[in-house]
Amino acid sequence: MSRSKALQSYIFVRLLLAPLMLWTITTAVFLLLRATPGDPIDAILGSRAPAAAKAAMRTQLGLDAPLWEQYLKYMKNLLGFDLGTSLTTRGQTVWQIIGDYFPATVELAVCSMAVALIVGISIGSLAASRPNTIFDAAGRLFGIITYSLPAFWAGMVLQLIFAVQLGWFPLGTRFPVTLRAPQDYTGLYTVDSLLSANPGQFLTSLHYLALPSLTLGILLSGIFERIVRVNLKQTLQADYVEAARARGIPELQILWAHALKNALIPVITVLGLTFAALLGGAILTEVTFSWPGLANRLYEAISLRDYPTVQGIVVFFAGIVVIASIVHWSLVIGHWSLVISHWSLVIGHWSLVIGHWSLVISTSKIICRIH
Repeated sequence: MSRSKALQSYIFVRLLLAPLMLWTITTAVFLLLRATPGDPIDAILGSRAPAAAKAAMRTQLGLDAPLWEQYLKYMKNLLGFDLGTSLTTRGQTVWQIIGDYFPATVELAVCSMAVALIVGISIGSLAASRPNTIFDAAGRLFGIITYSLPAFWAGMVLQLIFAVQLGWFPLGTRFPVTLRAPQDYTGLYTVDSLLSANPGQFLTSLHYLALPSLTLGILLSGIFERIVRVNLKQTLQADYVEAARARGIPELQILWAHALKNALIPVITVLGLTFAALLGGAILTEVTFSWPGLANRLYEAISLRDYPTVQGIVVFFAGIVVIASIVHWSLVIGHWSLVISHWSLVIGHWSLVIGHWSLVISTSKIICRIH
């Protein structure tokens, strides 16, 4: 099977499995929400509301219908890309909620991933370039600690140190309530402040974004640190690295210009898989820092038993993970297909060279025998 056909087959299979995955997640969330204790009517009207008012509200929202009927109605609406209307914020659709809160989550996720890559690759490279030293041991310890720490606990500790004790960063939220937020172009405060040519708002946005993104980024950096450290150690022992050392190339140039490039290939592979962990960590980070993102809004909806909002946000997140997974693995397979094709050409080239010289040697032997 050719490279293009193999890639098309993989994408086709993934696209067939994607609806099944989304249906499984949607069904599980639908049933779990209704199995947990609590009544959304109490969250809307209060527990002391008259029974008649509760019954009327339940009928109005369709919560008095049998469970199977509610499920079929929800799935029918979902097939039409209708995520429903929030129970707690009357008249606001779930799509409107996603549009209002998702940009803050994107901003936090992008900055956190940038921090994770910079910190993880830097510490992993330092540890791998100095094996069996204190730097190597410190790199291993860093990877273990950051991978095992709970995001909410690490966030509270960093808040206590850098926000409460030292006062270097704000305790939470996204922008000071006393100042006017950047004009809404994209919903990303850092980008909007640059588009508005307002450096003051940009620096303020970065100041409020720094501690949450550092918290989530450092916790995720342990994954990249371990991968870079292990793969870079193996790469530094490769033959082409030894040949570069024999030619007198400085060790730092060998590390950054030759070895690190090959060691980063597994990082690209894991990058897509870390996306789900990034969204999961964003929920705990946003709640800890009162960051007004979609993950924090999901937490509030769960607390209020807002069924449509919870279901809609979970389906939205699941769709993003599924699409990101398909795109990521398609790129990885395409990359490795190109690598295999390249080495096939290289092997074919050297086979021709060897065949050529074999022919030359055979011809030379025949000429020598004739003479």
